[in-house]
Amino acid sequence: MRAGPPIWLLDLDNTLHDAGREIFPWINIAMTEYVSRRLALPADEASALRVHYWRRYGATLLGLIRHHQIDPHEFLRETHPFDDLHRLVCRDHGLRDALRRLPGRKLVVTNGPRDYAAAVLRRLGLTPVLDGLVSVEDMRFAGRWLPKPSRRMLRLIIARLRVSPARCVLVEDSPENIASARALGLRTVLVAGHGHLGTHPSRRPRAGPGRRAGLQLQSVVALPRAVSRLR
Repeated sequence: MRAGPPIWLLDLDNTLHDAGREIFPWINIAMTEYVSRRLALPADEASALRVHYWRRYGATLLGLIRHHQIDPHEFLRETHPFDDLHRLVCRDHGLRDALRRLPGRKLVVTNGPRDYAAAVLRRLGLTPVLDGLVSVEDMRFAGRWLPKPSRRMLRLIIARLRVSPARCVLVEDSPENIASARALGLRTVLVAGHGHLGTHPSRRPRAGPGRRAGLQLQSVVALPRAVSRLR
């Protein structure tokens, strides 16, 4: 049942803004430096381990917690050290207007840390048109971190919202996250316009049949005009 207006679950990086050109390369460098320092590894080995954990677990953080017992809060703080987001993030007034025109509640759901995500949203001018932020710190249950594409995490978010999955729409740039949402009965929108995912930290995954979104757009700006085509 889809009684009531939709609940929009909006990814942040490479969905609401282009993070691949400036921000992701800096995050990758910071992660490699953290792994190198924390595990006493040469830079090339640290970078390879970072990528390996990202591919295996969906987030470098999970591999570091599981195999090296790192402090996740320290990791998030030290790998998102941005004092110049005003330079790296470009405000798009069309995006703010587009989100304002969307019917229903709008929440950002990101694997990024809360302070970073909140700073990006302020820079984008989107905070006044959003109804909430779910950051990676909120994606924990029974002592476990469950970032996207965890289906269990998506179930928990929907349960907290007290709505049916059919009312929720996940707007994402990641086919893996699209696949998790589709499996749970959410509607999905794939944003394909920010084509720099290869820098964070692997190439863009292929969108096979199980990862196809109900709607594909180049930009969230086009979403209000496309709502009628959403299945």
